[in-house]
Amino acid sequence: MQFSTPLVPAVLIRRYKRFLADARLADGSEITAHCANPGSMMGLADPGMKIWLEPNDDPKKKLNYGWRLVDHENGHFTGVDTSVPNRALKGTLLNREIAALAEYPNVRPEVKYGENSRIDFLLTDDTKPDLYVEVKSVTLSRQAGLAEFPDSVTARGTKHLAELQSMIGQGHRAMMLYLVQRTDADTVTLASDIDPTYASAFDAAIASGVEVMALSCNITPTAIEVGDPLPFKRHL
Repeated sequence: MQFSTPLVPAVLIRRYKRFLADARLADGSEITAHCANPGSMMGLADPGMKIWLEPNDDPKKKLNYGWRLVDHENGHFTGVDTSVPNRALKGTLLNREIAALAEYPNVRPEVKYGENSRIDFLLTDDTKPDLYVEVKSVTLSRQAGLAEFPDSVTARGTKHLAELQSMIGQGHRAMMLYLVQRTDADTVTLASDIDPTYASAFDAAIASGVEVMALSCNITPTAIEVGDPLPFKRHL
């Protein structure tokens, strides 16, 4: 997924009200950017961090910049926009580039199901059970090489696990797909200490037959692309 306009570097001043961030551009001017991330962004929103912003001149948008990346200044990046996984995965699924899911030729995003929910992707084939795929963006890392989900309590995420479990009960397949928007992670797990309720719901979902997959991302200030599978380890 290429960024619509070239990103520009900046220094983070502060993130506040969850969806706003003040930053200083290279010319010294200070701007406010939209932060498309409802999570805690633990370890990713410290003042002074180098970040990358996407400018826009869309009159429908209140802010002229969107915060897209954290630059760890060691060759690694983290993508902070939680809308990216679905956009990046859509093309990847349509092109059947994920080997484990390539047997499904039909991909439908945002399909209503369950109790007032929408599944991120419904994969279908006339000869196979429907596959419901829920996607989560993973950005937390508190230990070198280890990515964790979630970074804050997520009642919505817990609900999604229950919805996937109900699809299993109806004879379908269901999958929890964690897209790791960090280039410095090689393993994925749950942050059970942050949200033990989510962890319990995850265990129940997996026990019922819900599948789990983790994928890496290749990230640069030019694009974010879906990468190779990563090992998911519930217990380290």
